[in-house]
Amino acid sequence: MDLQIKEKTISLIDSLKSTCQTYGMGNDGNEYKIITQVFLYKYLNDKFGYEIKKLDKRIASAEKWEIAYSELSEDEREDLFDTMNPDIPRLNPEHLISHLWNQQAKGDFDLIFDQTMIDIADKNIDIFSTQTTQNTKIPLFERLTQYVTDEAQRAPFARALVDKLVNFSFEETFSEHYDFFAAIFEYLIKDYNTAGGGKYAEYYTPHAIATIMARLLVGDDADLHNIECYDPSAGTGTLLMALGHQIGEDRCTIFAQDISQRSNKMLKLNLILNGLVSSLDHAIQGDTLVAPYHKSDDGQSLRTFDYVVSNPPFKMDFSDTREKIAAMPARFWAGVPKVPAKKKESMAIYTCFIQHVVNSLKKTGKGAIVVPTGFLTAKSSVEGAVLKKLVEDHIVYGAVSMPSNVFANTGTNVSVLFFDNSRTADRVVLIDASKLGEEYKDGNLQKRRLRPEEIEKIITTFRNKEAVDDFSVAVTYEEIISKKYSLAAGQYFDVKIEYVELTQEEFEAKMSAFKTELQSFFDEGNALQAEIMKQLGKVKYE
Repeated sequence: MDLQIKEKTISLIDSLKSTCQTYGMGNDGNEYKIITQVFLYKYLNDKFGYEIKKLDKRIASAEKWEIAYSELSEDEREDLFDTMNPDIPRLNPEHLISHLWNQQAKGDFDLIFDQTMIDIADKNIDIFSTQTTQNTKIPLFERLTQYVTDEAQRAPFARALVDKLVNFSFEETFSEHYDFFAAIFEYLIKDYNTAGGGKYAEYYTPHAIATIMARLLVGDDADLHNIECYDPSAGTGTLLMALGHQIGEDRCTIFAQDISQRSNKMLKLNLILNGLVSSLDHAIQGDTLVAPYHKSDDGQSLRTFDYVVSNPPFKMDFSDTREKIAAMPARFWAGVPKVPAKKKESMAIYTCFIQHVVNSLKKTGKGAIVVPTGFLTAKSSVEGAVLKKLVEDHIVYGAVSMPSNVFANTGTNVSVLFFDNSRTADRVVLIDASKLGEEYKDGNLQKRRLRPEEIEKIITTFRNKEAVDDFSVAVTYEEIISKKYSLAAGQYFDVKIEYVELTQEEFEAKMSAFKTELQSFFDEGNALQAEIMKQLGKVKYE
């Protein structure tokens, strides 16, 4: 049955995307707003129905719960709201999908549809909203039919959307406690998590990496309570959801910030689908480096957290805000990258996020951040200063280099650094997982993904601080300093020399082959040099 409801849900998402295409919004910049908000409306409608049935026998036993609910008096409805969990939206009868279905014949149905969404958002704005760094509330829904350019097509478009929502209910997933909405969320947004979002494009983190980060930070079966988790470059929330799932969604509060409006909308949906409604208030849209929202009680210093995770943009032009950031030397203790004369987009912004992550850890806090693998051997500039500090202060306690092409929209090789602000580790675990993974095609992209047994191998090796040939080492901080602060596992592997017994004839044959090969290189080189000289002579005389 789990499979059946999953298939129906995927079919719903596909049909919503198809409707957008029919009305000219396939791959439109606003398509994601329509898909995610209409899906969320369906989810909340069904969640509301499931919850009120538990509270009122008349509604539970009715053939159509929506009719029984609409027949309640206003006082009865208010009493029902008073006993409901605050994480459930408050919907009036006119807000329900069934009510919209019955209004479809009206000519101004697009206005009715939009107003219904706005009413729901307004009624639930105290709990079901996120906000900006300036405390502007971002409501749950917005008007959607405005994105159809042809006004005459707006009402048919709204009807087509509502038609797709009445075929099945999510109630079964709530009663059976099916844990599939995390996977559904990924399917829902997969077409919108590409590099097409401009310079602030969301860096979608693969599930395998999110899982490794969460399991290594938290451990398995950890008995934790009242835990605070934070991501300063949250994107759509993949890392935070993995962390929340590992801790237990009911035992942690999520704090997030990201500059992208698109990300904030998707993060909101992700939090709701994963049972983290109470964390919506902490999902902030705004520039973390310039204006970090989450502060300690004094309102001045940064709030610190039990766990901090981040997959920041690696390089981008932040020259507009560079001076503001550089004017905060206490926060950015290793410095801020300078503005290059030519390639402004090559500014290493991730170094600022590393510093921010470290600053945001409680004294016993743990963190993990995705970085370009080149950072592991950085020698100069801000990168080198950050790396040196992480090693000398014993903050970093592990680094895992991932396979190439593991990210959807960047060819950069990535690694994950692990921090422990208790600074109690005696050795640092360095793993080179770059040779792991299986290749697969995603559209035109050649990508790589870690298999389940490879994920387990990384986690087990890291936890046990094992030394495995050509895969992992556990080294002291002194050894790292002697290697010029390198966190690249390969630099600590033993060089192995293979000894092979050869007969005199075999030895002479090998030497003869080497001699022949060497002679052919010389001949090719001489021929190439002669050709170059000939071409230069032609140019000279012409």
